[in-house]
Amino acid sequence: MKISIYFLIFWALVGTAASASGAQEKLCFGCHERKDFAKAVIHQPVAKGECELCHNPHVAKYKGLVQKEVERLCRSCHVDIGKAVKQTTQIHKPVSEGNCLACHDPHSSAVKGLLREKNQKDTCLKCHEDMGKNFKYTHLPFSRGECSVCHQPHQAERLYLLVADTDDLCRSCHKGTLAEFHKNFPSKPAACLTCHNPHGSSRKGLIKDILHEPFKSGCGDCHDGKGASVGADKCLKCHEDVREQALAVHNHLGSTTGNSCVNCHSPHASDGAKLFKTRLEQVCRGCHSDTFKNYLGKLHSHPNAAECANCHQVHGSNNLAMLKGDGNQVCNGCHKTQGQFTHPVGEGIFDPRTGMNMTCVSCHYPHGTDNPFNLKQEGSKDLCIQCHRGY
Repeated sequence: MKISIYFLIFWALVGTAASASGAQEKLCFGCHERKDFAKAVIHQPVAKGECELCHNPHVAKYKGLVQKEVERLCRSCHVDIGKAVKQTTQIHKPVSEGNCLACHDPHSSAVKGLLREKNQKDTCLKCHEDMGKNFKYTHLPFSRGECSVCHQPHQAERLYLLVADTDDLCRSCHKGTLAEFHKNFPSKPAACLTCHNPHGSSRKGLIKDILHEPFKSGCGDCHDGKGASVGADKCLKCHEDVREQALAVHNHLGSTTGNSCVNCHSPHASDGAKLFKTRLEQVCRGCHSDTFKNYLGKLHSHPNAAECANCHQVHGSNNLAMLKGDGNQVCNGCHKTQGQFTHPVGEGIFDPRTGMNMTCVSCHYPHGTDNPFNLKQEGSKDLCIQCHRGY
């Protein structure tokens, strides 16, 4: 008897829940066009008529009457994505900003993954506009719009959000052809992206558009034909204009073993005149991922913080952090009035914590913080008592 009573109660509750979700759905569609929520791929709560799972029907703090901030709301179900993001260093910008709706429609879509655009490629090109040009020769996955064949959409352990290390990724499709198409190559073909554009090119074989002058005329100017590695000294013989920077007190040249130049520049071909491997922001991010991660998503970020060369000498400098001047000179390039009426800074004004001259960066973190004016700590007290302890 008890079992049958519990059985009836269970089905009564199920019926009540189903009735409630059905009522929700009917009520909502009294105003909202049903066709906008009934495309080929439907978000599960929508399919179940559980509108209140995400929306408050009366009032909410957030746009669209959503129950929580969009990122928190999405991650309350998509827990695996939240965990993965916390454990990786390379995070897709919309994900790091909590902007899930930049790529996904929260209700329904014509495309798998609830993507906003008609296909994966068009969704990506909304932000990556520079990839949208028409190439004479196009990589097959790119022409098909299959960006996820090579890239992870949310986060990855590798630069460019790649699904595997670059050469391994290329060889997963291009098997058994390397030696054939690289005759007389001085060693086993490697570092594919030093010559090839993975999306498209005006050159056959997806060779990048701008060739290094020695590479254009042949390999002999840099390579001895014996397979020996080419050191940075070889680069500096031609690039005298960067020698002084490269040999400064703080420089990129001595930060790693081998030829540091090719950590940032392609020795063979590139899509830019300076022969960077990719956009400068991505080049810097390859080593300084922690710096980028520390300011992304902060309440107060410096404008154009990702344009590193605005403030830093890219090869080297005698100033800390490879700045183009001391902490005041760099900031005063844009902030013309600073130092004239604010906290004393400059020559003869010492920071008691370090014994060095006070500069703008003694108190401000130039990339971004959660404090107004990019202050390193809260400005009404916490920051000041770091030096003024006796007051």
